[in-house]
Amino acid sequence: MVNLKISIITISYNSAQYIEQTIQSVVSQTCQDKEYIVVDGGSTDGTIEIIKKYEGKIDKWVSGPDKGIADAMNKGLALASGDFVMFLHSDDYFVDEFVLSTAASHLSAGYEIFLFNIFLSNNGESRLTRPRGLNWWMNLKTGVFHQSAISARSLFERIGNFDTGFRIAMDYDFFLRAYRAGAHAKIIDFPLSVMRLCGVSSQLDWASLGERFAEEKLIHIKNCSSFVLRFIYFWYWLFYPGYRYCKSRLWAKS
Repeated sequence: MVNLKISIITISYNSAQYIEQTIQSVVSQTCQDKEYIVVDGGSTDGTIEIIKKYEGKIDKWVSGPDKGIADAMNKGLALASGDFVMFLHSDDYFVDEFVLSTAASHLSAGYEIFLFNIFLSNNGESRLTRPRGLNWWMNLKTGVFHQSAISARSLFERIGNFDTGFRIAMDYDFFLRAYRAGAHAKIIDFPLSVMRLCGVSSQLDWASLGERFAEEKLIHIKNCSSFVLRFIYFWYWLFYPGYRYCKSRLWAKS
């Protein structure tokens, strides 16, 4: 069996509160065929000092201004040499030191994306979530968490990198393009990582939701492929924001 190297990329900016746990969870992995890359946006809060503390165990790291998360992720892709790539940002971490070896054992030819379970962590409570995968529902909402997705580097070469025009939903745009391009994905019923619900894409206040919805609507328009989808999107965006607004109000009261 051919060993397939995995490049793990961490994006950070002023992440001193959590990044040490992220780094420790990566460098402690028992998987040998891995590469670790950290792309920092020019932090000023002590993040750089934490990165330097582990630079002997980090294969590549850079720090400097960027044009946002998507631009930083693309910088990481440019540095990656692995057969597969995954993004574990500075708010996230692996479940334990053995999970990457287990994940690597599932990688095989014929699939471009491997999707694993993820723990969503909020205020000390964690909820195990299973990805929906690449199916028709990707046309409306993402069914993928990039923190638990391992993608072939050749897929980025085939369909392009992350769109820097999006500040929040660049991962949804990428996986929707992958779905439309016929990428083969496989769901593995195994928890790979923990995602803290504190990042920009996890905020549930109405202003943040509105910004995310605006980007998702643009993604729909950008990737719309048929009259039927245009018709569906018209009604979807007519009713969905109101539904989510009411739902967010109920959450706020609970």
